[in-house]
Amino acid sequence: MPTPPRPQPVALRIELLDVAPLVWRRVLVSNQWTLASLHGYLQWVMGWTDSHAHEFETAAGVVAPDWWIHEVGLDTDTSKYRDERRVSVAAVVSELGVRGEFEYRYDMGDGWRHRIVIESPQQIGATQDLPLPICLAGENACPPEDVGGPPGYELYLRILGDRGHEQHEDMVRWIGGVFDPKGFDLNRINRDFKGAKKRRR
Repeated sequence: MPTPPRPQPVALRIELLDVAPLVWRRVLVSNQWTLASLHGYLQWVMGWTDSHAHEFETAAGVVAPDWWIHEVGLDTDTSKYRDERRVSVAAVVSELGVRGEFEYRYDMGDGWRHRIVIESPQQIGATQDLPLPICLAGENACPPEDVGGPPGYELYLRILGDRGHEQHEDMVRWIGGVFDPKGFDLNRINRDFKGAKKRRR
């Protein structure tokens, strides 16, 4: 039997648009992944909880879960939509090339948009022996779920930073304690992902 091809690393830089400070991550993932797998990993490294709908947009159209395609199809033509379980990371890289960009949208109500840039693993110093997936770098904390999108997050940070604001205590209670917009722990992201993977087996 022929040996199956070894997964090749694909480097991606993910930026959450329309927020300050800039929230970004750089990751290495397998080219053999589907976009469904990529979605799960993006939720992890960005800090979301996979509580809402999502979709990708590439040059060839929109890629999304089948249930979301069905829901959108009740009101809109979905002929250019593709099931994320049938689109590979390798196919997107082939379509867009290095330095190509595509978009990842999450929670259509809050309207979170992420720019994903395809990078060259060699140019960012990634070696073949690194485990996949891995988060290589990043900055700043992901906004809380259901905070109201970029405008809501801006207001939220303003209220948290003003102890005299009438909603300050309510916001602290809502988040369950301290929220540091600059919080980002690279080692914890990678360590805890490995632990979560083991627990899922």
